[in-house]
Amino acid sequence: MTIESSGWSDDSTGSRLVDAGANEDDNTVEGALRPKSLDTFIGQQRVKDQLGLVLQAASARGRSADHVLLAGPPGLGKTTLSMIIAAELGMPLRVTSGPALQHAGDLAAVLSSLVPGEVLFLDEIHRMSRAAEEMLYLAMEDFRVDIIVGKGPGATAIPLELPPFTLVGATTRAGLLPGPLRDRFGFTAQMDFYDVDDIGAIVRRSAALLEVEISADAAGEIARRSRGTPRVANRLLRRVRDFAQVKGNGRIDMTMAQAALTLYEVDEIGLDRLDRAVLESLLTRFGGGPVGLSTLAVSVGEESETVETVCEPFLVRRGFLARTPRGRVATALAWSHLGMAVPIGAMGQLPMDLDLLDDVKSEQNAEGRT
Repeated sequence: MTIESSGWSDDSTGSRLVDAGANEDDNTVEGALRPKSLDTFIGQQRVKDQLGLVLQAASARGRSADHVLLAGPPGLGKTTLSMIIAAELGMPLRVTSGPALQHAGDLAAVLSSLVPGEVLFLDEIHRMSRAAEEMLYLAMEDFRVDIIVGKGPGATAIPLELPPFTLVGATTRAGLLPGPLRDRFGFTAQMDFYDVDDIGAIVRRSAALLEVEISADAAGEIARRSRGTPRVANRLLRRVRDFAQVKGNGRIDMTMAQAALTLYEVDEIGLDRLDRAVLESLLTRFGGGPVGLSTLAVSVGEESETVETVCEPFLVRRGFLARTPRGRVATALAWSHLGMAVPIGAMGQLPMDLDLLDDVKSEQNAEGRT
């Protein structure tokens, strides 16, 4: 399998150890740690079984596989699966991204250079321009694009036939994809966060590839603090490896893992300094809320967007924080986790503020309707 890149780059900063976005160091190391086949890909069993059938059937027919959409949060293995799809089909892989396709001509240049059966990986497909999207509709369905020559009444559409290819789109925000584009994918895989056992297996596999000796309980400790995300787990493993080499004999045991993660301020469930700062501010300065997002962000010295997109998703998923129309509210679990007395009436504890509960239900119903 050969891999070509068409103007793809990742602009994620990845400055936090527990940030699921990729940084330059991750991109360098992950290439050596990626599994090369579905058999060696750990976790996502449902997706693996379904995708395996799609690929095997396409290979048996001797035709290109249906277009595949991989949806899910960052760091779960969408890029790895795209490479595996190409490898399983025995075809080359072309890599590009939505932000790189700002004009229809950009997409036409990529599509016209594909070879029969090639796999085109389009990362962050939801960030593609509208003009490129409309060209992609026809290319996915009829393997043809219309090149417009000229402007105004004298413009002419020249059809360009394309070889059969398989498009693999990846997105962290499937809801932003227009319906006509989603409908053209023959298979959609919704990737979920990994459980601790699967992350532990990934940590042990990565440690073996990095030639680092690690005990089973240490691998489990790293897994529990990895937020269910392989990219975070591999990043934490590398930092713990560095700690073990400098402070110990290079072997990672439970004591070494805990000491390293304490040094890097990643607690037992994966909260880092910024996560705890948000919770502590919400609890100590605002009595658990409700408080507005901008006010909460100012209290921790961060931008509102940073708190909303970087911190809140994990805090909400773990049940520490609730978003309501009246503002952010801490749950009883947040008070307990930070070692504070849970006030009577805290969210998640009975009796509960019925007005807030109604707000939460109203918001959930509104999200369900949209």
